[in-house]
Amino acid sequence: MEWYRFMIFGKVQGVFYRKFVSQAMMKKQYKGYIQNLDDGTVEVVAEVFDEDFDTFMSILKDGSPSSLVEDIRYEIINDAEFRTDGFEIRY
Repeated sequence: MEWYRFMIFGKVQGVFYRKFVSQAMMKKQYKGYIQNLDDGTVEVVAEVFDEDFDTFMSILKDGSPSSLVEDIRYEIINDAEFRTDGFEIRY
């Protein structure tokens, strides 16, 4: 299990991307958060097990019906200093 920071690029703001992704993440019982950034990207920080990584990435790529994900960049982070009982949308 690792904590990751994902940056999602494309048409991902104003198209219910956060709502769709957060609902899918909650159903799969992932822990973390999703939030819009000022530059038009979306950030996701989440705890992901190695065996779940492909499923997690599929959720991010699919997004909402109106979204268009052009690129996803990610990194493993070791400084995830927040507590969450589930997956949340941050504003």
